[in-house]
Amino acid sequence: MPATLLAAVAALSWQLTHPPGLSDVQNLFWQKPAPIASPVKVSFLGVATVLLDDGETALLTDGFFSRPDKMTVFLRKVAPDTQAIADGLQRARITLAGATGSKLAAVIPLHSHYDHAMDAPEVAKRTGALLLGSSSTLMVGEGWGLQDKQMQQAEMRKPYRFGRFTVTLYPALHTPTGFTGGVIDSPLVPPVRATDYKEGQSYAMRVEHDSRTLLITGTAGFVPGALQGVKADVVLLGIGAMGPRSPAHKLAYWNETVATVGAQRVIPIHWDDFWIPSILPMQPMPKPLDDFEASMAFLQSQAKTYNVDIRMPAAWAPMDVWEGLKR
Repeated sequence: MPATLLAAVAALSWQLTHPPGLSDVQNLFWQKPAPIASPVKVSFLGVATVLLDDGETALLTDGFFSRPDKMTVFLRKVAPDTQAIADGLQRARITLAGATGSKLAAVIPLHSHYDHAMDAPEVAKRTGALLLGSSSTLMVGEGWGLQDKQMQQAEMRKPYRFGRFTVTLYPALHTPTGFTGGVIDSPLVPPVRATDYKEGQSYAMRVEHDSRTLLITGTAGFVPGALQGVKADVVLLGIGAMGPRSPAHKLAYWNETVATVGAQRVIPIHWDDFWIPSILPMQPMPKPLDDFEASMAFLQSQAKTYNVDIRMPAAWAPMDVWEGLKR
């Protein structure tokens, strides 16, 4: 192997095993008050999996808990890890079907890549929740044997009522990478290659609960103008693979999501390395697959310019994401 190639391989290996630290953003992490004033508790469970719970009804985006390691993802096949899913549901205190407590009404994958949709059908099976998503997501559900009565294809811009929550999905696009695009047009029966989980339709998801509003994006892409007229106090902003994108793309993403909806607070999600087990402390995705430091530098600069509060989410702990905001 030529010396230059060997050096490049060594450098890449070093980067992949030495992720950026969190010390520079430690002061941004959520400090949980006790008790939480809001009737709605929001918990970040890693990647773009977010739990919303008002004590009666719960909603879950994605529901991804398996987190296969990078060697499996790149070289082998992936499949839901039912033990990891069971452990994740228990840790998040998500009520199983037939048990007492907040009912998980729906699990809503924000697109159909494996780190968003792969586990969702098993989550629906265990909890009795509705799997609401794109035609590609429903092919994931069908391949896992989820019953038709527990699956519904989402309609864009249609309000869905779950208890006191109202959910509306708007068109989005994945961050422009080599994994962007494609549909799943037949039942996907795992184990399969990670790349078989095509994007399908991506969504930006607005949630309203009484007077509280929230927008969740699962990826750092956008459809120009899709959120015109949409308002949200808080954005849980997917920043996966945003770091290496051009300054123009970052700015357009900010303008099309945060600025357009008039958000007062931004909470970055989908920044963590989803190849490590969730029982370990979250750490940013390593370079060159992403550039967490560049993403956070951009967000903090924009926040300062536009007087938007930036908070890093607490991991696996309920937050009142509207705390201190004007409403």
